[in-house]
Amino acid sequence: MNGQICPTGRMEKLLVATDGSEASRNAVAVGLELAKACSSRLELVAVAVVLTNLEYDSALSWVIEDSEKEMQEKLEHVREMVTESGIDCEIMVHRGEDPSEEIVKEAVRKEADMIIMGTHGRTGIQRLVMGSVAAKVIGHAPCKVLVVPGGAKLDYRNLLVATDGSIHSDAAVSEAIAIAERCDSSLVVLSVASSDKDVPAAEESVKRALEAAERAGVRKEGMVLRGKPDEVITEAAAQKNAGLILMGSHGRTGLKSLLMGSVTERVLGHGTAAVLLARTP
Repeated sequence: MNGQICPTGRMEKLLVATDGSEASRNAVAVGLELAKACSSRLELVAVAVVLTNLEYDSALSWVIEDSEKEMQEKLEHVREMVTESGIDCEIMVHRGEDPSEEIVKEAVRKEADMIIMGTHGRTGIQRLVMGSVAAKVIGHAPCKVLVVPGGAKLDYRNLLVATDGSIHSDAAVSEAIAIAERCDSSLVVLSVASSDKDVPAAEESVKRALEAAERAGVRKEGMVLRGKPDEVITEAAAQKNAGLILMGSHGRTGLKSLLMGSVTERVLGHGTAAVLLARTP
């Protein structure tokens, strides 16, 4: 992060989903960094996964209780570290069949301004933040979602925003421009055309975004590329040294779908940069 500049608007509450894995530890570190820069409260939430199987319910109960206890102890340790940094921190361990549902419920309950997650977590019963869970959180979250691959660091010098002209990607463009203004970033606006007939619409989407960036006085560059959206987005981000990719939580419907779940999930799974999913007002 460039100094201690808060890259986004007002963020009073940050919710970090964690399971103690390497990927989620990195998400906690990024959450702490943002909390310091934005003077935010930090909440850490973990989910003990309950597998519905009546035949083995009695045998599984102690396993789940042990899992909850282990998570609680790990979160207590992290809370001590965060509190020592001068950040208010709360911890919460939930039990449920669907981790994404518990994470979203907690974000609604606490009126979180952003959910921060890793891209992968533990396997088996303690699995928490694998790609499909992250994709479901993105689809239902009431706020912005920041997904951080293991080892990724937030860097706002170069931003890449993917747009398909939908209201959802318009929200991502607005978010990208706002961050670029605050952090003096260079902005790449990218639209992906799946075929020749999609090129005019892609060019129009990029043109509108560049005009908005021009009005804000942001350094910008536009790109219209052909190919599979997830591959093009991740490759362009790598080529442009983007420290953050911004996308909408959903895209156009029907055959022109660009930023819907499967594309988002693949970008999250294969990219090395953090991805910020904007929320449509």
